[in-house]
Amino acid sequence: MLKSHNNPNFEDDDDDDGDSVFDLKSTSSRSSRSGELKVRERRRAVFEAVVAKIFASTTSIKAAYAELQMAQRPYDNAAIQAADTAVVEELKALSELKRSFLRKELNISPQVAIMLAEIQEQQSLMRTYEITIKKLESESAEKQSRIDSLKTSLEEVSAVNKSNEKKLTASGSISPLDNVAFSNLNLSGYVQILGFTLRSVRSFVKSMVKEMESASWDLDAAASAAIRNATTVFSRPSHRCFAFESFVCCKMMENFESPDFSLPNVDEKPSRERFFNLRSVDPVQYLTRNPGSSFARFVLHKYLSVVHAKMECSFFGNLNQRKLVNSGGFPDSGFFATFCEMAKRIWLLHCLAFCISENVTVFQIKKGCRFSQVYMEGVKSGDESLFSSDDNADIRVGFTVVPGFKIGDNVIQSQVYLSPVNGFPPPGTS
Repeated sequence: MLKSHNNPNFEDDDDDDGDSVFDLKSTSSRSSRSGELKVRERRRAVFEAVVAKIFASTTSIKAAYAELQMAQRPYDNAAIQAADTAVVEELKALSELKRSFLRKELNISPQVAIMLAEIQEQQSLMRTYEITIKKLESESAEKQSRIDSLKTSLEEVSAVNKSNEKKLTASGSISPLDNVAFSNLNLSGYVQILGFTLRSVRSFVKSMVKEMESASWDLDAAASAAIRNATTVFSRPSHRCFAFESFVCCKMMENFESPDFSLPNVDEKPSRERFFNLRSVDPVQYLTRNPGSSFARFVLHKYLSVVHAKMECSFFGNLNQRKLVNSGGFPDSGFFATFCEMAKRIWLLHCLAFCISENVTVFQIKKGCRFSQVYMEGVKSGDESLFSSDDNADIRVGFTVVPGFKIGDNVIQSQVYLSPVNGFPPPGTS
């Protein structure tokens, strides 16, 4: 049998160079797919670059619009034109980008375009933030100017009000107690009138301290004597006034729990009637017209108790006022008028207490007691508490400034001056 040499042997090809027919087809297919992937990747990169340019242009338009708004107030024509031109330029750039995209005439490097778009966007954002800061600063300056103007107006109005109040009070035309009606004869009204009373106490204490300074008194020694305690530590020299307030309150409210202040020959008029008889009148004028009244006896008795002979002699160089009071007369002096206003308010406070309940007691807090918000509150200097209430364990009661009240079952806190623990002497010392 003859062998044919014309049939190729696919299983044994000695002359094969390594590339079969199948290998050629596979290589051609891979090259085609690789080209398609590159085209897709480029298209995607171009799309991303276009989107980045759109966002960058949008941010630039927002920044230009912000500049346009900022230039409206105050009006800046040059800035308005510049912002308007910037908006128009960005809109033109967007229009050109759209035209090139639709005609497939984009000739950009995606990486470079994206980087430039990001730079443009960041610069526009910075411009927007700068404009926002300027706008806020401008608004803040306007508001501060408005605040300053309102403060000035408030000071002017307050000065006018104080002047008018002094004139009206001096003429007896107005009293802070005039607004107290029958419906206010309750605990809330009592607290309100207590506030009015303490104002008059402080006013009298200021007059008293002024006389002390004129007479060259040692105010530190006087304050210690007023509260009978030389160890109390005052955090500020101005706080010495609380010691004098304590002395005056103690003297004026002595026997407060008694319906007649333990005075002899007091009329039996109901407390409500006595309250409204005296509420709206000038106390000095009332004393002149009613020298034998219960209120007149109260004023004379308390004046002799608060202003002792040595004090009056030091203040005025004589005892003329004291002699007049002892004889049942009423001195014609500003010092005595201030005292009478204070006495009137304490008298009204006393009347109101017995209108509310027949069971009235007054209490004071002993020195060194722990602070308790149930029975006491710290006195204030201006609008600030003298000590923080966050750590009550470190402070104690130095002395009572204003006594507390128990009217029926209701407790009205006493006002105390607080001192740090290290301000007290060691146990066993005085």
